[in-house]
Amino acid sequence: MKITQNTVVEFSYDLEVDGQIVDHTTKERPLDYIHGTGSLLPKLEAHIEGMEPGDRFDVTLAPADGYGEVDPSRIIDLPKAAFEVNGEVREDLLVPGNTIPMMNSMGGVIPGVVLEVSEDSVKMDLNHQMAGKTLHFTGEVISVREATEKELTEGLHGEFVHSCGCGGCHGHDGDCGGCEGGHCGEGHDGDCGCGCH
Repeated sequence: MKITQNTVVEFSYDLEVDGQIVDHTTKERPLDYIHGTGSLLPKLEAHIEGMEPGDRFDVTLAPADGYGEVDPSRIIDLPKAAFEVNGEVREDLLVPGNTIPMMNSMGGVIPGVVLEVSEDSVKMDLNHQMAGKTLHFTGEVISVREATEKELTEGLHGEFVHSCGCGGCHGHDGDCGGCEGGHCGEGHDGDCGCGCH
């Protein structure tokens, strides 16, 4: 069966960024999704459409086709008071390079990276961790089948029922390349996207 709208697809992949493998799945623990429901980066989804089990893919996505360029307006200064828990600033979290889940104006969680810490403020980068990066995906289609009516209504893993804005990164080896439970491959504000959809 070929990958078409509303088919359930399983595939394994490696995601290479800057010469390093930053995310992967295996044949034993593949990524699975319903094709055509916005679960993958659009250009990746378009590239594998029409493929069948056993087909291999190799696709490179420019930043514009992945998570976009780095947006300077998403690098912000916050008062240290914003990091208070029970009246105390969590200094142990405020370390440059540390990723802290932040809430956006719509109540969604997005990962923010600590850039600098001063006496009264913290500079945070709220860009997606893959913003500005060229993404190189290689992989293999493992299986393709028609989605059931229940899966089309509720999602493959119930993600259409639970409206956290996240589909879950199914098939990843536990960490999802920094994903906070977001649509694999989606880089929308508040979706906590990860490297692959």
